Amino acid sequence: MASLRTDEAETHLVSRSVPVSAPPFRAVLDAAEAPRTVWSAPDEATVVGEGAAATVTADGPHRFDRVREAAEELFSSGDVHAGTEAARPRLFGGFAFHADSAHGPPWEDFPGARFVFPRVQVTYTDEAGDDAWLTVNAVGPDADADAVEERLDRERERLASLPDPGPVADPPGVVDRRRTTARDDWNASVEAAVDRIHAGDLLKVVLAQALEVDLETPLSVPDVLERLGGAYPECYRFLVEPDPEPESGRPRPSFFGATPERLVSLRGRTVETDALAGTTGRGETPAEDEWLAQELLDDEKNVHEHELVAETVREQLAPFASSVNAPERRVKRLATVQHLWTPVTATLSENEHVLSLVEALHPTPAVGGLPPETALETIRDTEPFDRGWYAAPVGWIDAAGYGTFAVALRSAVARGDVATLFAGVGVVEDSDPDREWDEVQLKYRALLDELERSR
Repeated sequence: MASLRTDEAETHLVSRSVPVSAPPFRAVLDAAEAPRTVWSAPDEATVVGEGAAATVTADGPHRFDRVREAAEELFSSGDVHAGTEAARPRLFGGFAFHADSAHGPPWEDFPGARFVFPRVQVTYTDEAGDDAWLTVNAVGPDADADAVEERLDRERERLASLPDPGPVADPPGVVDRRRTTARDDWNASVEAAVDRIHAGDLLKVVLAQALEVDLETPLSVPDVLERLGGAYPECYRFLVEPDPEPESGRPRPSFFGATPERLVSLRGRTVETDALAGTTGRGETPAEDEWLAQELLDDEKNVHEHELVAETVREQLAPFASSVNAPERRVKRLATVQHLWTPVTATLSENEHVLSLVEALHPTPAVGGLPPETALETIRDTEPFDRGWYAAPVGWIDAAGYGTFAVALRSAVARGDVATLFAGVGVVEDSDPDREWDEVQLKYRALLDELERSR
């Protein structure tokens, strides 16, 4: 069952919003009370949430349904004056990759699903960050519109008085690294997966690694998210934190990243998603960059891997849709890598909740494999760590059941001066262990570049 925890025993929601002079993103996040939330996506407003007026948690194979039911219960009690659509109240959070996630390190404080309804929400409504809205939410039997509006005035004054955060700090620096997967073990696992593919048990499986790094100084989450925003403006930035005081007694963990992959976006009956699979590096010159992109488009292994993902995404959407459109694959360029990319759009046959689509699409073959159940079994048997929320859906839900979810790639969990990074690759019939190892290291660069100090 899902747990809907609020400030009070009874559910009653009051939300009020007001336009404000946009405060600096890092200043808001640095001053925010726990748990902190960040969501920033291409063509969407950037949101910083602080505190929790309500929290929804769930575990097990029915966690998607349970979260949806709890969200509908919460929003059905709403007294909302948003002022603008972007500032409307939303639940922010995500899910564990596996239905039976073991919650091993570093995931002890992350349940199978968790969504936060922020007490305070700052929404930046333009790319320049010049326009913003302040939203205050309250939930409980005594939630009162007058009290919320008084809180709105206080929060507006507090935001106006935040100090200038100054320049973005340098990366904290990395002093040590520990791999969960030794090179020989990796080679053996890829070769075993290829053998299963040749035997007909699998078409594809995505195998991942984890890299734990010790930092010279504790990580500043506001600074690293600012740097990621500058390096990867076309990606989905996110921050998810658990309850204010983790049971472990250690510093509060922060799960964050800048992922290139959208799982699904729903508005009305229009669905948008991505097939993203097949990777190469960036060139040192424009000519080399173009050569690498064309090589990727012509590479049989990468094209095969990509088409498995694209075709499966179309098949997963088909039961919900009156039409599905997927144009010809193209190359999506990021700061450190290039991917084969097919944007997919669909029109639903009838109204659906975004979590119905999230459940249908997760895990895509880009992060799981085919057939899905066999691939998941292979992942659990092979990977010597718990994926936790890595490669799982993170995003938001609103009262209409619309929302956007990304796949939590290029991500890490930071706790004080320790961070654990995750990266994976798709293994198909002609995969080479050395080549796949190199691809994992390339994908680590997205976050390592923001943690390591330049020498």
